[in-house]
Amino acid sequence: MTVDLSLYLVTDSGVTTAAGHDVVDVVRRATARGVTTVQVREKDATARTFLDTVLWVAGAVPDHVAVLVNDRVDVFLAARDAGAKVAGVHVGQSDLPPSAVRRLIGADAVLGLSASTPQQLAAASESGVVDYVGIGALHATTTKRDAPSPLGHDGFARLVAMSALPAVAIGGITVTDLGALRRAGAAGAAVVSAICGADDPGRAAAELHAAWDAA
Repeated sequence: MTVDLSLYLVTDSGVTTAAGHDVVDVVRRATARGVTTVQVREKDATARTFLDTVLWVAGAVPDHVAVLVNDRVDVFLAARDAGAKVAGVHVGQSDLPPSAVRRLIGADAVLGLSASTPQQLAAASESGVVDYVGIGALHATTTKRDAPSPLGHDGFARLVAMSALPAVAIGGITVTDLGALRRAGAAGAAVVSAICGADDPGRAAAELHAAWDAA
């Protein structure tokens, strides 16, 4: 399955709640204004709550928007079993090995993997099962407790040049970063607070989308 990774929203219920928003409403408004992929991330939710959120999100997005599940292969499988339009999963270095994830989700699902070193990028490519990598953190971020040290634009550019797979930047990204990221070779930019914490998530998505297109 091919997905458009260019404007990639990672949900965070804590950030959305603090901004006075609802996760599903943020997703609906953002995908109407340019978000192309949504990763549902609920680090502290129960499996049932996580599943419910995935089902609601999958039902709220346009057909062209891919919905991915963060970390929880079981939640992805349960959502797919329930008939939800879920495209795949995104896992980290401390989650199940990509080869095991691929066997569980099947050949047609999307599999993304977080990477932050040349060795991790090489392993992702050599695995033969990963579809894209998420490279970060670009900047310091408070939305991911175990985020690696910030790479900055130069560090990201060096890593993306080493990646044989499409690469999405993540970590404290704002609209001012998108031009440099696209010129460096990124397939997309993943944002959390820039949309989830915005006063107007739809307008924020539109501004990000326009900045990417203009790069």
